[in-house]
Amino acid sequence: MTTQRTRSLGRPTLDAVAARAGVGRGTVSRVVNGSPQVSPEARAAVQQAIAELGYVPNRAARALVTQRTDSVALVVSESEERVFGEPFFAGIVRGISSGLLDTPMQLWLAMAQSPAERERVEHHLTPQHVDGVLLLSLHDSDPLPNLLEQRSLPAVLGGRPARMLQPGAQAAYFVDVDNAGGARQAVEYLVERGRTRVATIAGPQDMGVGVARLAGYRQAVQASGRPLSEQLIAYGDFSESSGTAAMRRLLEQCPDLDAVFVASDLMACGALRALRDAGRRVPEDVAVVGFEDAPIARQSDPPLTTVHQPVEEMGRQMARLLMSRIRHEDPQTPHILLATHLVHRASA
Repeated sequence: MTTQRTRSLGRPTLDAVAARAGVGRGTVSRVVNGSPQVSPEARAAVQQAIAELGYVPNRAARALVTQRTDSVALVVSESEERVFGEPFFAGIVRGISSGLLDTPMQLWLAMAQSPAERERVEHHLTPQHVDGVLLLSLHDSDPLPNLLEQRSLPAVLGGRPARMLQPGAQAAYFVDVDNAGGARQAVEYLVERGRTRVATIAGPQDMGVGVARLAGYRQAVQASGRPLSEQLIAYGDFSESSGTAAMRRLLEQCPDLDAVFVASDLMACGALRALRDAGRRVPEDVAVVGFEDAPIARQSDPPLTTVHQPVEEMGRQMARLLMSRIRHEDPQTPHILLATHLVHRASA
């Protein structure tokens, strides 16, 4: 009855929430704006009062005062088919949503692959529309990072750009997994299992993830005392079909190969198809190791040995790092690198 009477008197105010929660107006404002400078007890009391009163922040009025839109954008430089078809992107979105859960931020998603899509996205990425931007699946030629810097919009990258792997590269805020370390671990495992001709299917070399996983492969091969052969390296674009085509090229170039490290699970599943078509048994004739530990790795035939990367945690850390930038907090580090580990299954 109390809640009903309060609502009937008009739209609940910030002061009404403060009175109901037994805290000051400033505390309510900090909770509503997602500030971490509130005790758990006060936050719980305010959230309960908001629920009881049915308080809804006036976003337009608050934007005039705070100069904030309470919106962040996730821009993915891939097609809708890949974004909605590959588990990696779904995991990232789940992690980002989890990381924004205790903030007032709304997340909007945009695909920016075609010129028309890019033009629309670039038009919308302004301080009048969003408070910050998360960028995923960037290629080195992408102008978005520089554009956002010119517009003074905080941005966090999912994955380290390839250009940042070069000495003296310009710094950027990013969250990534230990791609090179995971690749080294995969190749070292194959060598320890007695494989002598270890090939790789690498990802695109204009993306940091593709460069780093190939670098890890090269480091592990050199550390094993084996010579590096360019004939044992083929390239794909992280799609299943590109893995099939690359595996066929490798079999033509090096028919005596006995293992392959593949830079993504989808490409690894394509490689399994090519090996099956060629009459090669896995793992008896050719051992296969992927990278990601996507659901498809458990469902392949045989189940795929792969490098696990914490995709949802990557999304959570991207969201948290972006919120630190939006709040003008000084993060402990602008770069977050998450650990990987090998998951043993039947393919190697």
